[in-house]
Amino acid sequence: MTPAELAERAARLALEKKARDILILDLTGLTSAADHFVLATADSETQVKAVCDHIVEKLREEGQKAWHVEGLEGRRWVLVDFVDVVVHVFHAETRGYYSLETLWGDAPATRIDDDAHIH
Repeated sequence: MTPAELAERAARLALEKKARDILILDLTGLTSAADHFVLATADSETQVKAVCDHIVEKLREEGQKAWHVEGLEGRRWVLVDFVDVVVHVFHAETRGYYSLETLWGDAPATRIDDDAHIH
């Protein structure tokens, strides 16, 4: 699975758990941190954990093991690191505060909507 495919798969898995405002940022050539960021918003701390657990479990079943997961204790911003792809699941208030999509404004962005359409 390419990094782009992994990012799209993670985004769709987040959508399965009713995450919203899902955005894939293509960071290729902009940073060495990762090729793609997936940003998703959850409405509660319980949902943040459920989204992350679902992504980690389903991708593990597909042969993609998360290298590191950080933030599960607080459940306000959880980072799931697949090395080339980093998934960020935010509680709604936290997403607005950090606004990573603004920080990486030069990155091409793909939005995944509630109907699983890619924009």
